[in-house]
Amino acid sequence: MLSLFLASLLFLAIHALISGTVLRAKLVAKLGEGLYMGFFASLSAGALFWLILSYRAAPHVQLWADITALKHLSMPLMLIAIVLTVLAFSTPNPTAAGGDGGLIRKQAARGVIKITRHPFLVAVTIWAVAHILANGDLASLIFFGGFLALSLIGPPQIDAKRAAKFPDDWPRFLSQTSWLPFAAIFQGRTKVSMAEIGWGRIAIGVALYLVILVLLHQWAFGIAPHPFA
Repeated sequence: MLSLFLASLLFLAIHALISGTVLRAKLVAKLGEGLYMGFFASLSAGALFWLILSYRAAPHVQLWADITALKHLSMPLMLIAIVLTVLAFSTPNPTAAGGDGGLIRKQAARGVIKITRHPFLVAVTIWAVAHILANGDLASLIFFGGFLALSLIGPPQIDAKRAAKFPDDWPRFLSQTSWLPFAAIFQGRTKVSMAEIGWGRIAIGVALYLVILVLLHQWAFGIAPHPFA
């Protein structure tokens, strides 16, 4: 269990203490953007590999009883997470790597970005919570808890970096969206329709969810996440 804890801590520290901080700027200045990106990607991949191996080898320590309702709750949560992931990677987003050029547009937030400007990180939050609740063991709490912490730390870091880099355009984008899902819509700062989000994107997300639910999850992890297995 110690190995899992250290691996999770390392993976979290790499992103929380390097990416989006002054340390990143210092490393880029010393190494250059290309070399830094290669170094960061290699370090992240190595930490993730260690994390996965440690999780698979960790002993099973149950923290709360096996509750069927929590396992059932994870199914709709994962549907939302997977649809959000598809929307995140198929919708232009000024907060995403390489997407900050979109900030110059008058309406920089479009589709799902009006719901939340960090759809992928919100999806990671939901994914982590769903698995912690459904599994209920110490190893899962450490493993998925690290990703949960990262998904909550990431948005403020990204926002701060974009605000510093684009002081003129960032406030306009900020007024069109929110980190907390639906907050900007409920506050009347923006409006969005299902057509704008994209019915095709949603359909792809639902289809991917069904494939993972019925086939891939059991094949990859040996566990059927649905009650009909």
